[in-house]
Amino acid sequence: MIKETIVNGAHNAPHRSLYKALGLTREELDRPLIGIVSSYNEIVPGHMNLDKITQAVKLGVAMAGGTPIMFPAIAVCDGIAMGHVGMKYSLVTRDLIADSTEAMVMAHGFDGLVMIPNCDKNVPGLLMAAARLNIPTIFVSGGPMLAGRVDGKKRSLSAMFEAVGSYKAGTIDDCKLCEYEDKACPTCGSCSGMYTANSMNCLTEVLGMGLQGNGTIPAVYSARIELAKHAGMQVMELVRKNIRPRDIMTKEAIENAITADMALGCSTNSMLHLPAIANECGVEFNLDYVNTISERTPNLCHLAPAGPTYMEDLNEAGGVYAVLKELTKLNLLNTNVMTVTGKTLGENIENATNLDKETIRPIDNPFTKTGGIAVLKGNLAPDGCVVKRSAVAKEMLVHEGPARVYESEEEAISAIYAGKIKKGDVVVIRYEGPSGGPGMREMLSPTSAIAGMGLDKDVALITDGRFSGATRGASIGHVSPEAVSGGPIAYVKEGDIISINIPEYKIELKVSDDELSKRRKEMPIKRKENITGYLKRYAQMVSSADKGAIINR
Repeated sequence: MIKETIVNGAHNAPHRSLYKALGLTREELDRPLIGIVSSYNEIVPGHMNLDKITQAVKLGVAMAGGTPIMFPAIAVCDGIAMGHVGMKYSLVTRDLIADSTEAMVMAHGFDGLVMIPNCDKNVPGLLMAAARLNIPTIFVSGGPMLAGRVDGKKRSLSAMFEAVGSYKAGTIDDCKLCEYEDKACPTCGSCSGMYTANSMNCLTEVLGMGLQGNGTIPAVYSARIELAKHAGMQVMELVRKNIRPRDIMTKEAIENAITADMALGCSTNSMLHLPAIANECGVEFNLDYVNTISERTPNLCHLAPAGPTYMEDLNEAGGVYAVLKELTKLNLLNTNVMTVTGKTLGENIENATNLDKETIRPIDNPFTKTGGIAVLKGNLAPDGCVVKRSAVAKEMLVHEGPARVYESEEEAISAIYAGKIKKGDVVVIRYEGPSGGPGMREMLSPTSAIAGMGLDKDVALITDGRFSGATRGASIGHVSPEAVSGGPIAYVKEGDIISINIPEYKIELKVSDDELSKRRKEMPIKRKENITGYLKRYAQMVSSADKGAIINR
């Protein structure tokens, strides 16, 4: 055990004295030390219940013969950070979380870990840390929020942002906007649709790093506390059997995750996080392979924002396991991969049942025959860009229109609210990539403004930044190379015609190669001035989006 190098022997008496300063007994020091990495805080709604989850995990560890010791991980609320400078600090925390967790574990010699994340960046950040540290580890999230209700219909955070667009368009008044504000987010938990947090918590189950229900049991259900206790008990089994994250998160498991992503209709942000996790696992992730998997994988779920169902509905329908069971009917998964249960994926889902054939469509009656995410390529995005096609209106799957070019999210939002965007337009927002932003801001505000103003079936958005999992419509992000790296998006001019063909995975700027070469000489790259601190270091070290915006060490 790792702690033997710190705890045992006469030469470690000083170390033991410090453990005893914590109130630990010799008996506790003789047991495996289990680090409980809790993202609990009082600012993120998805994390306000993690103190209870943490206590349940600690109880489970102790019940199974371990000594639980908690330390924290940070988390940013993407919703609160949305639309201002704070969003520059969201994606960048993924690496802070991974790095700080690595530091704490290596400094203190834990034998095993229980990771307790919930929201957007601390789920992948902790998965990256788990792969990097490679000691027995299990995950248990805080669970999704229940959907709100307005006018007798289920609502969520995306409806709240779209309500702002409707208010600006004059279709709802102050009273109705306030009603949305009061009712859209009624409980603690990660926001109630298939947004980034819930996408990654569901994919944690698929990767084999979380127990059944990790992604779908609502935060306010007592079953979530039971799950946490079982996770605490199960980590002790992983320690005893020495089952480690890189035994679980193999190439085959990551391919399973991509496949499930397509079926579930997950957030496009998964196309940043899965490559980063794969990188830590030593597994090559080729963005081109995403379309290969998408072509053979039916989309079985249309959860909000793509449709009217929510995480609570997916949970009642049988959860992630029921989706995986449908996928096995076409032999789309490798079911022999190991999981934290100590059993294979196939053994885990053997008795799974689809209890709601509208929330989870049967494999022979999918929403679409292809997956929820598509990677587009062309002269505007030579290295690729990403769209959540399951949330795109049929009218916008193929689109061609004039570019309306903006150098920042703020410029675009101002233009949208001022009524400058017309039907048929293609809004281009650039210099928002990982390095150029810096931080690759998530842009729910402009997409929601367009949807709220009734233009989501008529207007496309393209950016080297990224979009929220709550985004719907023809919102195409992760354009690579990004503008600050000299990508073609830097040389788009107002009025240029852009062609989008999602079924054929194509995106084209209708400008000749000669004209683009001329523009490269005439149009200077616009770098942000006065970037300091962590953002400056991040901008200097981060890779392009098609590589997962990883830190190039």
